[in-house]
Amino acid sequence: MTKIHCAKTEQDILKCTPVMSALRPQLNIENILPIITGMMSRGYNLIYIMDNDIVVAASGYRFSEHLAWGKAIYIDDLITLPDSRKLGNARLLLDYIFEEARIHHCAQVHLDSGCIPARYDAHRLYLRYGFNITSHHFARNVTS
Repeated sequence: MTKIHCAKTEQDILKCTPVMSALRPQLNIENILPIITGMMSRGYNLIYIMDNDIVVAASGYRFSEHLAWGKAIYIDDLITLPDSRKLGNARLLLDYIFEEARIHHCAQVHLDSGCIPARYDAHRLYLRYGFNITSHHFARNVTS
């Protein structure tokens, strides 16, 4: 049976670097610790799946509360290494997160996903899992 691990130590975070950088190429072994530990201090949770001592899938999420959504979980990251896709790893991570949502009385789980062809497989997964496309996400860079 596949086990979901919760990253608790710096060593756990470092093990997740290759899978995290597959989605977030700006992350690397030199910068991941201060970024992830800083986020963890503000409520970010990192979970992962290992196969043969290699992290093959990971997800980062946080609890939040919004006027529009109520108490919710926001998934920042959901990544599976290319060679480990279509094996059910992402579904297992989502199952874990939805159980966390139930335990903590969250009304919803949210995520954003880029609108590029490379993300279409992820979009199909989210739709099959029961997510709905509920809004457009707008962003603007802050200039000095």
